[in-house]
Amino acid sequence: MSKKQEQLQEKKEKMSLKVDYVFKRVFGSNGNESMLKDLLEAILEIKIEEIIIQNPEIPRNIKDSKIGVLDVRAKVNDEKIIEIEMQIKDQNNIDKRSTQYLTKIYSDQLKEGQTYIEAKKVVAINILNFNYYKRNAYHSIARMKFEETKPEKYIDMGYKEEDKIASEDIEMHFIELPKFLKKKPDIENKLEQWLCLISEREEDVEMILEKNKEIKKANREVEKLSQDEQEREIYELRLKALRDEENIRLTGVAQGMAQGMAQGMKKGIAQGAKEKQIEIAKKLLSKKIKREDIIEVTGLSMEEIENLINHE
Repeated sequence: MSKKQEQLQEKKEKMSLKVDYVFKRVFGSNGNESMLKDLLEAILEIKIEEIIIQNPEIPRNIKDSKIGVLDVRAKVNDEKIIEIEMQIKDQNNIDKRSTQYLTKIYSDQLKEGQTYIEAKKVVAINILNFNYYKRNAYHSIARMKFEETKPEKYIDMGYKEEDKIASEDIEMHFIELPKFLKKKPDIENKLEQWLCLISEREEDVEMILEKNKEIKKANREVEKLSQDEQEREIYELRLKALRDEENIRLTGVAQGMAQGMAQGMKKGIAQGAKEKQIEIAKKLLSKKIKREDIIEVTGLSMEEIENLINHE
């Protein structure tokens, strides 16, 4: 086998960071804090002095292919909780899904007796292998903002500039990889360096590995996982679970469409039959046929016959 063929085979066998299991194994494991720190600094554009991974464990039932969310959660600088999740398939619910996780993390952090002021800011980061929002940016940030003050509700309180943010405690990030792949990456930009690795932009990865030691470590970690038979077994099971979940969703959509069409046809047939009954009733009324006889022939009610007479 030639060197080129070996490289192609290695590329084919390499696990994908876009699969949530691999993403969690690389960034959510104790001992890999420096890689997660570098990635989060790039996304959030902050300096992280301290980082603690809060959920490093992989669920014990991972091999049954039924496990749900595999997120990475960390506390940074003892002031923020960061939840980062990789989503490979679009299930048309990432807005609601992310909101639910974010608010649950925020509420769960307060134990009995603690005050709201002790709650830490929660940031949800969603890396998506699909486009979701109608926005001209691959990285979108959402916060709880006020709407513009309407003229009829304006009161001159003397504020030269109004508050724009209702709460600093929640923040959502959406990174859409297909959008990123459409641009020429800036290989000096740390976030775009990481996204080249995650999105498997192979033509730029080799150069980036020499620019960022943490990305080089992450790439090496993926390669190591890829050669481990047990890890590959779990990886394949996870891929199967994701495919099965998508097939179930698509089957449900197809069944819903088929059921809707069937109901529509049934309703249409019933409507057509009703219109035919009314047409016959009108002809019989014009011939001065008794109402009782018309009811027997058409199946219409006396009230429906009276309505036809009144609207003539």
